[in-house]
Amino acid sequence: MRNGLSKDLIARVLGAAPKYTLEELEKKYPLRQLEEGALVTRFAPSPTGYMHLGNLYSALISYKLATQSNGLFLLRIEDTDTKREIKEAVDIVINALAKFGIRNNNDISSDYGPFYQSQRKDVYHSVAAYLLERGLAYPCFLTQEEMDEIREKQSLAGLATGIYGEFARDRDISEEEIIKHLDNGETPSIRLYSNGNPENRIYFKDFVRGSISIPENNEDIVIIKSTDRLPTYHFAHLCDDHFMRITHVVRGEEYFGTLALHIQMFRMMGWQLPNYIHTATLDKIDEETGKQRKMSKRKDPENNVAFFMEQGWPAGAVIEYLGNILAPGYEEAKLKGQVKSFWDYELKPKKIPASGSLFDMKKLEWWAKEYIATLSVPDLVKSVVDWANEYGNEDNKKQVSDINYLTSVLSIERDNPKRIRKDFITWQQTLKEVSYFWDFLFTPNREYEYNINALREFLATYDAKDDKDTWWQKIVYTAEKLGLKPGEIAMNLRVAMTGRTNTPDLYSLMQVLGGERVRERVNFIL
Repeated sequence: MRNGLSKDLIARVLGAAPKYTLEELEKKYPLRQLEEGALVTRFAPSPTGYMHLGNLYSALISYKLATQSNGLFLLRIEDTDTKREIKEAVDIVINALAKFGIRNNNDISSDYGPFYQSQRKDVYHSVAAYLLERGLAYPCFLTQEEMDEIREKQSLAGLATGIYGEFARDRDISEEEIIKHLDNGETPSIRLYSNGNPENRIYFKDFVRGSISIPENNEDIVIIKSTDRLPTYHFAHLCDDHFMRITHVVRGEEYFGTLALHIQMFRMMGWQLPNYIHTATLDKIDEETGKQRKMSKRKDPENNVAFFMEQGWPAGAVIEYLGNILAPGYEEAKLKGQVKSFWDYELKPKKIPASGSLFDMKKLEWWAKEYIATLSVPDLVKSVVDWANEYGNEDNKKQVSDINYLTSVLSIERDNPKRIRKDFITWQQTLKEVSYFWDFLFTPNREYEYNINALREFLATYDAKDDKDTWWQKIVYTAEKLGLKPGEIAMNLRVAMTGRTNTPDLYSLMQVLGGERVRERVNFIL
């Protein structure tokens, strides 16, 4: 076994003596006392100011697996990359998760915090000290320029780039050399001392992809940065998943490239490896090429979760659709009435797609229509009002200012559960769909060829107090008098009232508009 550093030298290398021993950390973060089969999962975003759809997809899987097993779902903020950190980005993440019904258990799991990695420096340094003491890590004084030069030489020679083997200059540095560098005022990074060989294979079972094998890691990756003495993602992931007692890690397939490293680090520490669930990318059909491709931050506005909130997509509908992508049998179970929502359906990791999953906005529209159709009128009204007040323009805010009138508008054709209208898709589109009920948004149809006599004759008999049968009999009477079909009279009234040829029940919308407004709109046409 390779000799490690003395405790005094470790303290100099780290900038201070470690706060904990490994034994003390194990006591500080003990094994959780949960019921058998309970999963502990986490969502660990970086605060970069942008939450993409893939983040929501992973968070949903983690949350569902935890809740359906009576386990715990944690939110961990990976804020050790200070160069990329954006102010208020954490609020963006927390707000987005809450909008989609995903709530963490950080409060009842607070003894395992803090949940900001920048506040867990003592944990990382204590584990790093353990590795340094056992010769499993070493201080590295390579400058950025020297590392760039090494990578350039490797590229020219057709070799894998990185600090490993013969290219790891400080890999076997002596204590005397370390002290000399420190005395010169140099701050080292801490690197892992890798004994891996890429010609050897690691055999591993992924919960989605099954048994796989990957080459061992041979790179001496940085675990503690020299710039701020904070950990890299890889090292923080090791320490936090262990001491937060995470049982299942859900992440994208792009992390396959670092899986060998993570397995290696867990084995070096003698810690139990969490179960990994590597999900496929979310794809779409490219409009230009017609081919399936990964969703892009640059090309696809819907890749930003904020898009769905700002456009007023029902959060429940987005979850339902994502759930359908995750669990191929879910839609059938719902259509058969076996479950009411995705939250009631058991998600099985083995059923999660292992290859690119297609996200189709047209399919999402169907799920949104179906979802909105299940809402009660009060819930529908509340959803529209909440969206308008947070994201809507001034016209939208005016539309929702009179709750009673808005309720009357949105109640049309929602009294028969078997024939509920399904023309609402988003809260923004809902307000646009019913905009003709507000005079300041109503635009009369000047292109339609009205039958002026039909309008005049109907108006002569119109009484807003008429019940539906009486109202219809007057339309029939007018039609017979003019030699027209009742439907022609109704269409003239529909266009005069709304400017459209296709609307919900005409009698109901005229009742909501009210007698005065009905007369005004017909008289305008006359």
